[in-house]
Amino acid sequence: MSNDPAETFRQEARELLEQLEQGLLDLEHNPADDDLVNAVFRALHTIKGSGAMFGFTDVASFVHEFETAFDKVRKGLSPITPELIAVALDAKDHVHALIEAPDSADGAGEPILAALRGIVEGDSFPDAPMIDPAPAAGVPLEPTGRWRIRFRLPADALVHGTNPMLLLGEIADLGPCEVTALVDAVPGLEVIDPESCLIGWQVDLTHADPVAALDDVFLFLKDGMELSIEPLAIAAMTEPELPPAAEAILDILAEEVEALAVVADVPAPKAAKPSKEAREATAAKSETASTSMRVPAERLDELMDKVGELVIAQARLSQLAALSADGNLKTVAEELERLSSGLRDTTMGIRMVPIGTIFSRFRRLVHDLSRELDKEIEFITTGEETELDKTMIERLADPLVHLIRNSVDHGLESAEQRIKAGKSAKGTVRISAVYAGAEVAISVTDDGAGLNAARIRAKAEEQGLITPETRIADQDLYYMIFAPGFSTAKEVTSLSGRGVGMDVVKRTIDGLRGKIELTTRPGEGTTFTLRLPLTLAIVEGMLIRVGNGRYSIPLSAVEECVELPASVATHSRGRNFLDIRGSLVPFLRLRDLFSTPGEPDAHQKVVIISSGEGRAGLVVDQIIGNNQTVIKQLSHLHAGIETFSGATILGDGAVALILDTSRLVSYGQAYEEKFRNENGRAAA
Repeated sequence: MSNDPAETFRQEARELLEQLEQGLLDLEHNPADDDLVNAVFRALHTIKGSGAMFGFTDVASFVHEFETAFDKVRKGLSPITPELIAVALDAKDHVHALIEAPDSADGAGEPILAALRGIVEGDSFPDAPMIDPAPAAGVPLEPTGRWRIRFRLPADALVHGTNPMLLLGEIADLGPCEVTALVDAVPGLEVIDPESCLIGWQVDLTHADPVAALDDVFLFLKDGMELSIEPLAIAAMTEPELPPAAEAILDILAEEVEALAVVADVPAPKAAKPSKEAREATAAKSETASTSMRVPAERLDELMDKVGELVIAQARLSQLAALSADGNLKTVAEELERLSSGLRDTTMGIRMVPIGTIFSRFRRLVHDLSRELDKEIEFITTGEETELDKTMIERLADPLVHLIRNSVDHGLESAEQRIKAGKSAKGTVRISAVYAGAEVAISVTDDGAGLNAARIRAKAEEQGLITPETRIADQDLYYMIFAPGFSTAKEVTSLSGRGVGMDVVKRTIDGLRGKIELTTRPGEGTTFTLRLPLTLAIVEGMLIRVGNGRYSIPLSAVEECVELPASVATHSRGRNFLDIRGSLVPFLRLRDLFSTPGEPDAHQKVVIISSGEGRAGLVVDQIIGNNQTVIKQLSHLHAGIETFSGATILGDGAVALILDTSRLVSYGQAYEEKFRNENGRAAA
């Protein structure tokens, strides 16, 4: 197989551009952080070098100009302002366009560079070099035009691809120089580590002031290397004798540096044998260099499909083994079940991605909306480490963008309105993710004005969704914002007014077998909570029987199983509650819900399930046992059946429907609410 080098560059560039964007957004809040400035500069430098290497000359040329302008910021010659960050983000977007669709980005780069140059050249500050020259004893402080540079690279520099010859070549380009190898730390050949960088270098360079230029040469190595720069007095240089070992090493180096004159420094004393700890540390670094690899997402999808088929085949084998008296077959079936279970868990773990990978994108969105709407906004994220199936992550981006836009545009008031309401001028948008049983709950919260029930009702009546005589609770009224074409915006803008946002959110979440919860308090803010299953592929399930039908319940949603008390077993309506250790839990009779014919079993069971903070009981005829459930989507003809989230194939080839626990819990909560209302009216 041959990989496309251009596509390899694009993949790496996307990661670097993401780092660049996050670094720029962090700089806006921490402009004095030199580490952030250097991180941004390193990302630019890498994109420029890689772009030139892979033939993206337009990218390399633009980033070079971008880097040159930003270098003034790095050297302290220009302040970091919101205007600078905004233009730098535009430049980052242009680099992305040049990489992904070069033809669509023609002519857009020069205005951005002109704006960037105008900002960085507007103010000037005293130069603050990143490397301070330290004068040697007895050497005058005034530059003489001659400098002595000494450096030693990190021990693992060669392993990570650094070529000292290229660095020396860059220094030689700065002016006339003499290069001396420092071989005092080179051990004997019997203990030498060929992967460690053991040689240091001394360069006597003729240059007016090489500090800034050397800063660029050692841009990626400064954190782990030894480096000193001293002004050098004009004096005769003595050339000491070379020991044989050092002479042999320098002969090899001479073939590499060619035009560079290599002169030895001092005799090399015999170095001590590296300690066991040092050797182990070096080995550990070499091992960690290859602990991860890039795999196309399509291969993971294919692997997941194969694992799903394996799980179905294993279930079939287990069922055949259970019917057989062959002990060897039972042993093989049990071993295969153990292996397939482990393979399933490993594959699922590979597919799980921290949700923080999409949270980071929204920082830029909030930054741009803040500038466009002239609203000061604080964006807070929590729960970034919460993991979700990668297919869920990919499809969640658009719904979350719509929700954040809605919170910023409709939810947050202007600074003047907030101050009048007794709030701070800065609004807050918070996005969080937490595990909730078999689900992940993702919430988008703002501290704005909340939903206006009167405006929503007026718009609903205008669109014919309800009549003026319709009596409807406010909570039900709020959910009308998810109706297609619904919008309370007074005018159409680039952000809102066309009613094509919230209905998209609902359709997408429904397609992911999730649900949306909405809570709002007038004057205090609104929270949208998306409840989603952890995965769309394979789950551990509990197989149950109701009549002649078999169904699967996701095991992670099951809390416990109890016997249905005889006192309530004969009732089909009315008191649908169980006392579970002092807590009333509503229960549903699946026979009634599914209109199952025939008489129920004599000893029915109740499966207590949970979703979020709600619980409900499901009355079933029999609990068959646990099984690995490969989720298959229902057809479009059956997609509207809310009770089921999918189907699975059992070991005997039969199909079992997978119960949607969140919907069933909602049914149970409706029963509970109806029961309380009836009791309240009876008491009155």
